[in-house]
Amino acid sequence: MDSTVIVALISLIGTLGGSLGGILVSSKLTNYRLEQLESRVAEHNNFARRMPVVEEQIKVINHRIDDLEQEEKRHEN
Repeated sequence: MDSTVIVALISLIGTLGGSLGGILVSSKLTNYRLEQLESRVAEHNNFARRMPVVEEQIKVINHRIDDLEQEEKRHEN
């Protein structure tokens, strides 16, 4: 075989190996980032699910405080 053909084949193998390696590394990084994003979304969804409960509890607490303040005003008079 001619040395030019051998060099071309080695270059082809190197190019293919480098390209495939880059694709695999990029794919792994993309999958990692997607997993991290899914984790954050799940955390946010959990927070968004709990917030209406907390808001309702705050309303109840505020109502109870108002009742106690009114009761205290009645006892002062």
